[in-house]
Amino acid sequence: MNKPILTFARELRKSGTQAEKTIWKYFLSRNQTGYRFLRQRIIDHYIVDFYNYELQLIIEIDGNSHISKNEKDKIRQDHLEKYGFTVIRYTENEVINNLENIKRDILHVIYCLEQKDNNRKKKWK
Repeated sequence: MNKPILTFARELRKSGTQAEKTIWKYFLSRNQTGYRFLRQRIIDHYIVDFYNYELQLIIEIDGNSHISKNEKDKIRQDHLEKYGFTVIRYTENEVINNLENIKRDILHVIYCLEQKDNNRKKKWK
């Protein structure tokens, strides 16, 4: 593992943005979704904000620094999706001002991924 990126991921877990702290505290921590989410995890050579292994779901919270990084974010997301991950993104503003709708949206994505997984399992029976 690349030691500088590992160190940076650990630092991000300690600091985090207000939106990341909010969504973690009120929704993603302590198995509130029925799934265990991890914060600031390294996947390939990227650090993702929130990640669930079972669903292969990545949740990204884009802050002000992402305004000038649209193209890089698109390349990053395409790369992760090629590995089979589902990536959903929200802005800090959406999380801070619309947490209930974000929660509903994430629960819907989880439900859809569960259905997709159930259909895949049925094919193998």
